[in-house]
Amino acid sequence: MLEFLMQLKAIDSELFFFINQTLANPVTDMFMPFVTGDTNLRIFYAACLFLILWKGDTKLRLAVIFSLVTVAICDQLVSSLLKPLLARPRPCHELEVHLLVGCGGGLSMPSSHAANLFGQAFFFRKVAPFTGKYLIPLAIVVALSRVFVGVHYPADILVGSALGTLVGLGVSYGFLHYLPSMQKFIRSKWGNENGP
Repeated sequence: MLEFLMQLKAIDSELFFFINQTLANPVTDMFMPFVTGDTNLRIFYAACLFLILWKGDTKLRLAVIFSLVTVAICDQLVSSLLKPLLARPRPCHELEVHLLVGCGGGLSMPSSHAANLFGQAFFFRKVAPFTGKYLIPLAIVVALSRVFVGVHYPADILVGSALGTLVGLGVSYGFLHYLPSMQKFIRSKWGNENGP
């Protein structure tokens, strides 16, 4: 079993170097730090959520609350449970990497960016299917950017993406199951004009 895990780690490192160094070029060196920046992602998602609250119907407005629940669950599972449990150092702490952003002092496995973005993408894909063609490619690009900039291994991305997908789908099923009850409650309290 130990030998198998060592082989997986070696493959992960080879993939990391292929993405981080072999595929590196002036375009990715400029684009990936921008895509992966926390501030840029927060501004983008805040603008999307504001647009939904402004233009969306009751279903989409309620979905905003549950999308925030999705992020909270993903973030806590990753930061408070899995990262301390797995305690994997970031590649920029262990290897000579093509580092494009600050390495940070945190741990590597799994990627919070991947978990949060895939959680959002698959939550909204289930709740508002038309969003999937935008949010899933965005989640993939941002997740890959974490390897390009040198702060995560590919396995960190895969585990974070899988976790986020499961959480996003789970929260979306709960949301859709209870949506009729929530809409009925809203209509009874605020009248039909605020209904779906």
